[in-house]
Amino acid sequence: MADFGASELDTFRAETRAWLEANYPPSLHAPMGEDDAPWGGRKMKWANPDAKLWLDRMAERGWTAPMWPKEYGGGGLSKAENKVLEQELRRLKARPALMSFGVWMLGPVLLEYATEEQKQRFLPQIVRGETRWCQGYSEPGAGSDLASLQTKCEDKGDHWLINGQKVWTSYADQADWIFCLVRTDTTKKHEGISFVLFDMTSPGVEARPIKLISGSSPFCETFFDNVKVPKEQLVGKVNGGWDIAKRLLQYERQNISASGFGGGGGLDLVETAKKEIGVDAQGRIDDGDLRTRIAAHRMDAHAFMLTVRRAEAESKTGNGPSAAVSIIKYAAAKMNQERTELLVEALGLQGLGWEGQGFTHDELNAMRAMLRAKGNSIEGGTSEVNLNVVAKRVLGLLDHQ
Repeated sequence: MADFGASELDTFRAETRAWLEANYPPSLHAPMGEDDAPWGGRKMKWANPDAKLWLDRMAERGWTAPMWPKEYGGGGLSKAENKVLEQELRRLKARPALMSFGVWMLGPVLLEYATEEQKQRFLPQIVRGETRWCQGYSEPGAGSDLASLQTKCEDKGDHWLINGQKVWTSYADQADWIFCLVRTDTTKKHEGISFVLFDMTSPGVEARPIKLISGSSPFCETFFDNVKVPKEQLVGKVNGGWDIAKRLLQYERQNISASGFGGGGGLDLVETAKKEIGVDAQGRIDDGDLRTRIAAHRMDAHAFMLTVRRAEAESKTGNGPSAAVSIIKYAAAKMNQERTELLVEALGLQGLGWEGQGFTHDELNAMRAMLRAKGNSIEGGTSEVNLNVVAKRVLGLLDHQ
């Protein structure tokens, strides 16, 4: 994937722009609701058929995973070409064609650790959105100390046998497959963990949604009772799963950071504050204290996005994301919580609605988004754990007894 020169990139941009304009369904210019999120998979119910059409068109070109190799269904784009594609998608204000843990987290580690047979089997399905994945990491007794996990994986000769429980498994009830950390050696901690893939319809798998204070149920408790897994679905070496787990967490935190969580629905913070509070003679938010806090938040958000872009560029020139993504993930969680709180404050009484008449959809969603944002400092590694990673891996500090 050699980077093109300026003239070649200009040609690529023109061709890309023309293709996007010809193939992006006009109906998708409407705001994307929570039910419209294109997760893909066997259980996906497409609220808008055009969203599935958009996925199929993008997947055919490999542009749901534009920088993955073409032999695995990806687009085979260079860094420069991928940047052009991202710019043209933003210009068109296009919805994502696919939102996938497979693209964001699993795929990159499969490219690095999987066998050729595993890559050929799983990666094209991810690109086409045919398989929706969930992540089996945390357990009731192994959250921040993930390496304490106890889900047992026994070698039964021609298969693995898994027993145990996971918790906070995002969308496990909607997923087709799971990438899961299991214990294959009880005599060691980090060195006794393996990384396996298996079908969520396997006998003995049960996912139970957990209802949150926001009213949604994105997380599940997931139980494994004598689940049989084919031997060839273990990725990497037996007892070598901890290295894969850490790598995948780096990709997860990078993705969470890049998205900035995006809470608050379709409301613009500044415009909402002006509308609800009013403006002064200079056209500013007519509340000096709130205005100051919103201005500080916007400056932080702008600096954050510049930092994310720099980190993305650095990760593409090296060997993937570094421990520095923990800094960005921590900041992203803090800023999204701050933004959703400011939005509810700006809405005043209109931000306190839960249901019923007298509130718009966006106003009702603002409170739910604020409550949901509380989980941002837990998911993808707690803020406390990320600060420890920063201290040890970025700043080089050591523990002192």
